[in-house]
Amino acid sequence: MLATYRPLFEVPGARVFITGGMIARSAGAMFGVATVAMVAARRGSYELAGAVLAVGMVALALFAPVLGRLVDRYGQRRIAIPFFIWSGFWALMTVLTSLLDWPAWLLFITYPLMGAIPNLGTMARARWSHIFAHDPRRLHTAMSFEQVMEEVTFVIGPVLAVWLATTLFPEAGFVFAALCYGVGVVVFISARSTEPPVVPHHERPTLSAHRVPGLVPLAFIMVMTGAIFGTNQVVTLAVSEAAGAKDAAGPILALYAVGSALAGLWFGGRSHGRSLVKLLVTGTAGMVVLESPVLLAGENIGLLAFFMLFAGIATAPTLITVMNLIERITPKAQMTEGMTIVLTGLIVGIAAGSAVSGAVVDRVGASAGYGVAVVAGLFALLMALGTRQFLTRKDLAHLR
Repeated sequence: MLATYRPLFEVPGARVFITGGMIARSAGAMFGVATVAMVAARRGSYELAGAVLAVGMVALALFAPVLGRLVDRYGQRRIAIPFFIWSGFWALMTVLTSLLDWPAWLLFITYPLMGAIPNLGTMARARWSHIFAHDPRRLHTAMSFEQVMEEVTFVIGPVLAVWLATTLFPEAGFVFAALCYGVGVVVFISARSTEPPVVPHHERPTLSAHRVPGLVPLAFIMVMTGAIFGTNQVVTLAVSEAAGAKDAAGPILALYAVGSALAGLWFGGRSHGRSLVKLLVTGTAGMVVLESPVLLAGENIGLLAFFMLFAGIATAPTLITVMNLIERITPKAQMTEGMTIVLTGLIVGIAAGSAVSGAVVDRVGASAGYGVAVVAGLFALLMALGTRQFLTRKDLAHLR
């Protein structure tokens, strides 16, 4: 199975940007849990922690399409460097606000302003789209590899974030994530040979990528998928604390990512050539079916860990399928912007899931928050079924 991915590492320069992307995205996977752990520990409220995370994710979602368009127009390196410096400054202010116990409302300014930074995941996928523009099978493998790497970061990130925040001091996970993100960005942009060329202005489409037919429904599915992520992060922390085992939250979230990563590895080597639309419907249905048993776990940490391992199995295949559909329907000159818009949906969903589930935890009870994830999965399935015929026509048109 792993032999399928070996050719990706043989591409000149690929190992450098893969390494940088892995470091930065591992740090990115830490931010959500690190923020919740930091705010909840200092301010004593999961609702406030979820709200801060939600506002930050919304800001990230608003910045992302604009920055994606700038990357397409001016190149990855020219945009990533200045905005990384900007984001780093506001990360520092967020840490100081928490550490020095400044007014809580400042977190709703400093944390969102961190979000003005290009998405490394979309830039990496844009590089693969350029490298394998005429090799659909290898491109599918590369897209699968990217999603698996993101799932692996969610094995490493949350565990490390929770451990640092609980054993050192509440801001420790956040500080470590910010430092690692900076290192990853520098390594990533140093791989200049793999950076896709900028499409000349006169060859670019005049309309924004969000007007590409089919892109908005796929973004909505990603909103619901993100809501599952955000809910699982906040609720798992709350359930673990209620059960008297707060340190268990990181490993439990890691099991969710392990299940998703293993499914992604298998999916990447065996699903090429099948109907992407059928795979999308199957994946969204799987997210509902596999997430539902988590509601039965209550505050039983062992049972929760077991259910979470299986809950993640449908996640990576669904995300891989969505990104493959985006690559098919989006013009080359708008690839970064198109992928960014869809992944922005994921970010919006994480924000919504974090905020709603945080309120449910504080008002109803910890384990009841998982119901938000199940409802989100149902909405994703309904959208996949509702757009099935249209997306099938787009898929067949691409093949022709």
